[in-house]
Amino acid sequence: MSSLSNLFRKKSIEKIQRDAALGFSDSEGSHSLKRTLTVVDLTSFGIAAVIGAGIFSTIGNAAYNGGPAVVFLFIFTAIACAFSALCYAEFAAMIPVAGSAYTYAYASFGELIAWIIGWDLLMEYAIGNIAVAISWSDYFTGLLSGYGVNVPQFLTMDFLTASRGFAKVSELLTAGNTLEQIAVMTDIGSVYAAYQAWTTSPVIAGIHVVCDLPALVIVLIITTLVFIGIRESKRASNIMVALKLAVIFMVIVLGAFYIDPKNWSPFAPNGAAGVLKGVSAVFFAYIGFDAISTTAEECNNPQRDLPRGMMYSLVICTVLYVLVSLVLTGMVSYKLLAVGDPLAFVFGSGGVNLPWISGIVAVSAVIAMSTVLLVFQMGQPRIWMAMSRDGLLPPIFAAIHPKFKTPWFATVVTGFVVAIPSLFLNLTEVTDLTSIGTLFAFVLVCGGVLIVQQSGEKIERKFQVPYFNSKFLAPLLFALLLAGVFVFNGESMKIFLTFGDWETDKHKLPLMVYLAAATVLMYFCFTKNLSLIPVLGLLSCGYLMTELGITNWTRFIGWLLLGLIVYFLYGRTHSKLLAPPAEPSTLL
Repeated sequence: MSSLSNLFRKKSIEKIQRDAALGFSDSEGSHSLKRTLTVVDLTSFGIAAVIGAGIFSTIGNAAYNGGPAVVFLFIFTAIACAFSALCYAEFAAMIPVAGSAYTYAYASFGELIAWIIGWDLLMEYAIGNIAVAISWSDYFTGLLSGYGVNVPQFLTMDFLTASRGFAKVSELLTAGNTLEQIAVMTDIGSVYAAYQAWTTSPVIAGIHVVCDLPALVIVLIITTLVFIGIRESKRASNIMVALKLAVIFMVIVLGAFYIDPKNWSPFAPNGAAGVLKGVSAVFFAYIGFDAISTTAEECNNPQRDLPRGMMYSLVICTVLYVLVSLVLTGMVSYKLLAVGDPLAFVFGSGGVNLPWISGIVAVSAVIAMSTVLLVFQMGQPRIWMAMSRDGLLPPIFAAIHPKFKTPWFATVVTGFVVAIPSLFLNLTEVTDLTSIGTLFAFVLVCGGVLIVQQSGEKIERKFQVPYFNSKFLAPLLFALLLAGVFVFNGESMKIFLTFGDWETDKHKLPLMVYLAAATVLMYFCFTKNLSLIPVLGLLSCGYLMTELGITNWTRFIGWLLLGLIVYFLYGRTHSKLLAPPAEPSTLL
């Protein structure tokens, strides 16, 4: 039993607070991080991370699936994030050190759960950054081509995409089509570009040299900036955020003059199912405030400013997303928005034909993607650093550069972990792992707040989640939600309740697990008078996880199992936690 309890030993919040007050912050060396961030900087970082691919790219496909009603998806996602952000804010006010959800879980759930969420965050940031780097490359090369600068195709995409494109076009050629006919086929453009990349690429030792060079270059540039220092990073971020906000305001104001209310009818052409179809892409846009919490040790006043920065950035970004969604779906029919660059599209040939605005939007998109990459690339090394301080990773990951005051080794490793895969990999099928990983972190943070509150400990904090008794409210809201699903989506529920075919039934597992867990949570709400906001965070984020599909769940669980192997081979035997072991936390 003692061996099991050792896996759940906790870090004392009081000890973390004492170390932070002394400037020790769990660091092993004499060098510490440089405190330079204000609430304005933190808000800017949040906006930098949230306003990126979502508003310049994925918002188009989300609008195509959901119609103008996609605004409700942004609002719902923002509310779900707000519940979690409040819980993050309470932990940030208690634990003013780096580590984000990893450190919060260590103080509430114990070491094993902390390791799991830390390992999860490493995947989340790495895959998220790789996806952003590849997307940035697409925008950048497209922008260059608009000015007549054409980068060779084999230097702008990954090996797998080029190989598949070659195979597809070869198949069409065998069927009797000509290259000229294939080039103008509907929806074949990207495949034809991949074919060109493969056929024009140099061949060394029988291997085609195809790689995404711009993705590699931007990762190296951003990593160098993050390595040099937090002050330089914040200045670059603030400048780029100001530029992209100016462009977004211009889009909203000018676009408002071209809105045709007829485009808003029907408002929800594909119903709730169509709106929720874009949940992964939309949520991916909102995960930026998680990265803010990793900078706690570089804030002038983290316990006061971190909660404010998180909430300010979330509110600002939600308002912008809703306004842009309304403008886009008002300017053109939602049926035309299944494009990769919707803002440039509606102001270009697909909409009001104002090419100069379309060009400005394209430049702003490149800047916006750079800021997302900057914030995420800054967050991941601080997770490595926090885990290393606790002995769960080798000590070198916690090393602070004597001149630049940054976790230098962790930053360099992060650069390689993101740069090399972005050069060669196609991540179309795994980008949802970022969303499921982030939602998992949100769920644990909300649960951690409940555990700390239920412990009855008197812990100093400058912000606390407002308390509303969930005894009756949470079960009532949950019952109303289930009733609404049955009333408005009865056919889907009939399918859900019909069993017999494993290939169909396995896709129901995430929702079945969610309903069972939610039912147990309702029991605790009634018997333990839990705080309503963390409970709503658990319910909303847990539901969003069910929308990501069994395939993503399988990959996610596989990654976590790999992490457990690493933990038991290294982390468990090198843990520096000296506190006496405690029994696993429970709400029972």
